[in-house]
Amino acid sequence: MGLIISISNQKGGVGKTTTAINLSASLSVMEKSCLLIDCDPQGNATTGLGYEKREISKGVYHLLFEEVENDEVILETALRGLYLIASDEYLIGAEVEMADIEKREYLLRERVSSLRDRFDYIFIDCPPSLGFLTLNALTAADQVLIPLQCEYYALEGLGQIFQTINAVKKGLNPDLRLAGILLTMYDIRNNLSWQVEEEAKRHFKGLVFDTKIPRNVRLSEAPSYGKPALLYDIRSKGAQSYLALAKEFIKRGGK
Repeated sequence: MGLIISISNQKGGVGKTTTAINLSASLSVMEKSCLLIDCDPQGNATTGLGYEKREISKGVYHLLFEEVENDEVILETALRGLYLIASDEYLIGAEVEMADIEKREYLLRERVSSLRDRFDYIFIDCPPSLGFLTLNALTAADQVLIPLQCEYYALEGLGQIFQTINAVKKGLNPDLRLAGILLTMYDIRNNLSWQVEEEAKRHFKGLVFDTKIPRNVRLSEAPSYGKPALLYDIRSKGAQSYLALAKEFIKRGGK
């Protein structure tokens, strides 16, 4: 049965979408079947895998609110073994619609449960907020992976996401556990990156991935071409880091 992983942090610009795209892509080339669900109304994971939101006829919104067959919303990507349920233009109004629905936090969980047997990993790219879409992702997930940008204020913001995770565990999903904290935009020349790494490892012993994702131009360029980094430039440090992360992720996850 497949593992569902929510990639979440309420702070924007920390590498959630980059991680969602490139970790799932890296696992797919290791012959793991992966599904990426783009729950962010901005739709960056969708465009990063070669689709435009305006071209999506059925996506996450339809999965949540309409009776659709799974195959109607699952899209193929350029990588065999990697599939996408895209963000669409209607998703921006989803949280308003959820406000009046009973058990609204369980909508995604109910829809995704039937997909577990089809994929080894299901990744959910969350919006940079702690609204209903993020709550749905955390309620549906087995694990949550937290990207942490190597900046001082990013460390301060960890407390809020941990409060949310603990609240979800108490009230909605008691089996949710932390997959790990991933250091992103790491610059070996920058003392602040070293300091953030030391602080994170001191406060969250055993929870910080050994693999660090560097600041890398090729990694930043890849989404504009609608490709994961390993298809854009597999030799780049960014692509190689996510391949290393995929190996560590498999080892930590026990699969």
